[in-house]
Amino acid sequence: MNEDNKKKIWKLIQKTGDELIGRLPDHPSHPKGRNPYAHIALEIKNHFGMSYKDIEDDKIPELEKFIEFIQNNPR
Repeated sequence: MNEDNKKKIWKLIQKTGDELIGRLPDHPSHPKGRNPYAHIALEIKNHFGMSYKDIEDDKIPELEKFIEFIQNNPR
């Protein structure tokens, strides 16, 4: 992914993470609450098999839709 797209996607992750604060279900491994930004990054890595930074530029629309899915379906 080129630098401009990395910045664009990171801003989207931050915005989505801000919206998920307090919306993620409790988890015994996170007694002080869950980190929504780390949650998004981990979900991306699990879904795509790589960090968001390593995803090809042509997959950005798919990545954006996936981040929107995470926002609408906090788990």
